[in-house]
Amino acid sequence: MEQSDIERLQKRDAEVLWHPYAPMPASVPARLVESAEGVRLHFADGTVAIDAMSSWWCAVHGYRHPALDRAMSDQAAQMSHVMFGGLTHRPAIELAEALLEMAPRGLDHVFLADSGSVSVEVAVKMAVQYQRALGQRRRTRLLTVRGGYHGDTFAAMSVCDPVRGMHSEFAGVLPEQIFAPRPPAGFERSQNEIAPWTNEVSDLARLHRDEIAAIIIEPVLQGAGGMYVYSPECLRALRAIADEHGFLLILDEIATGFGRTGAMFAADHAEVAPDIMCVGKALTGGYLSMAATLC
Repeated sequence: MEQSDIERLQKRDAEVLWHPYAPMPASVPARLVESAEGVRLHFADGTVAIDAMSSWWCAVHGYRHPALDRAMSDQAAQMSHVMFGGLTHRPAIELAEALLEMAPRGLDHVFLADSGSVSVEVAVKMAVQYQRALGQRRRTRLLTVRGGYHGDTFAAMSVCDPVRGMHSEFAGVLPEQIFAPRPPAGFERSQNEIAPWTNEVSDLARLHRDEIAAIIIEPVLQGAGGMYVYSPECLRALRAIADEHGFLLILDEIATGFGRTGAMFAADHAEVAPDIMCVGKALTGGYLSMAATLC
């Protein structure tokens, strides 16, 4: 493509589009992609780059994967989408069955959503509704840890790190959740080594036990929080705290699921079964915006 054509498209882009996590107006023009294949992005100026971000960790099988291209084409030839209210179809049923087969024990149902953030919103609503069904109407808040990231919609933003996270501008507008310290760094830390952290979280849970509906956390790896790895022992501790007080345990596996940490799900490292689990990103290999909340 001629440089003049590239510049015209970039000018049109700047006039009508606001890109995520970027200033408005943009400080530099967005680079123009013409095609993608495998792990490589082909730009309009003829240059090629390896997409080491996998399109924000979604395109885990690469671009233009023949099997996925064929599946997309075959499905579109039958139907692209129908509403899910009162209707169903074989691909959705088979997907739900496959997810439950590979998920931690005790997860029996799937709620499909259109993005990771929305799956977190669904999880939060499930937790609050669960507590209300038990008559615990004051239990509306969430307990989480510093350094986390769970999405960009309102309930999801409220459980992201309120100080070091990217949503500090919304302080005072978002629901106020309860934040414990970040788990100690290090995958190999023992139960004894995390004991001071566990005690601090336990004290916080006890203090707010009448307000907390659920604990939510990214298991083993905080992604947007800096690829911060912590011990599976922390998940075991949180499971015990949730059980002690009647909280639900929500594991946000949107970034960690489907082999990202070496196990199919990060919860598997701890042999912990959550009450609710959110998945997305790798779920569709980047071909669709879709997520799921398992419970």
